[in-house]
Amino acid sequence: MSENNRLGVFKTYKLYVGGKFPRSESGRVYEVTDSKGQWLANVPQSSRKDARDAVVAARKAFGGWSGATAYNRGQVLYRVAEMLEGRKEQFVREVAASEGLSKSKAAVVVDAAIDRWVWYAGWTDKIGQISGGANPVAGPFFNLSTPEPTGVVAVLAPQKSSLLGLVSVIAPVIATGNTAVVIASADAPLPALSLGEVLATSDVPGGVVNILSGATAELAAPLAAHQDVNAIDLTGAGAELAKELEIAAADNLKRVLRPLPAEADGSDPSTDWLAAPGTHRLTAFLETKTVWHPTGALGASGSSY
Repeated sequence: MSENNRLGVFKTYKLYVGGKFPRSESGRVYEVTDSKGQWLANVPQSSRKDARDAVVAARKAFGGWSGATAYNRGQVLYRVAEMLEGRKEQFVREVAASEGLSKSKAAVVVDAAIDRWVWYAGWTDKIGQISGGANPVAGPFFNLSTPEPTGVVAVLAPQKSSLLGLVSVIAPVIATGNTAVVIASADAPLPALSLGEVLATSDVPGGVVNILSGATAELAAPLAAHQDVNAIDLTGAGAELAKELEIAAADNLKRVLRPLPAEADGSDPSTDWLAAPGTHRLTAFLETKTVWHPTGALGASGSSY
């Protein structure tokens, strides 16, 4: 059969929850179009039940992931970059269609997303050196502060930057030992759902990252109020929704990350997300554990150590 006569095989996009690819339990889908209004795909419209299932998967994965060495987490994040590099052409097409970019500009965005995985991979075993340390105290004690992951983090991905912004909010969460429930961009979810396929074929354990597509407000509300979610990143929420979510998050004292002005929803992804990310997202979802330990007997010559 000639190429002109064959029927194309359309891709079926699915959620990524607990290392598997389920459809929404509600059975709902919605149409995704490009910047010109042309149909691209049907994607699952996640329900509150899907969000709760994702939290369960993230909590189950938290113990193993947070207990892994920082060096090992860095290796895993680097492996994600390797796998994404191998599927670069696919992501260039999806980003170009989702964000209305030319292929050359989309290629710049995809390259930056790959580099961002590598950048955060390098920070996994170094963040403790800048967010922890030995504290001076008046007494015969060691006083040591060390960072520990917060737990399950709900991440509202940027609405305009479908891949680079997405990676920029996921990578620091898992680099520091947390697990994530991610709500993809409602209008441009295809790169996020394809990223789930990359994560599944890399070394990231199932449940460490869970990706949902659908209406951001519908999914964010139950996550903000969920008692087993420890923190929430409001990057993909507008001002009005963010205020509602902050109120809901206060019920169990969740950590809340408000986006920087340059990262606010609606900003230009080609200028804001390409900038150096800094370390504020790495430290946003870390808790500080401080330990006191006696130094032993002190004599005229000083410590016995």
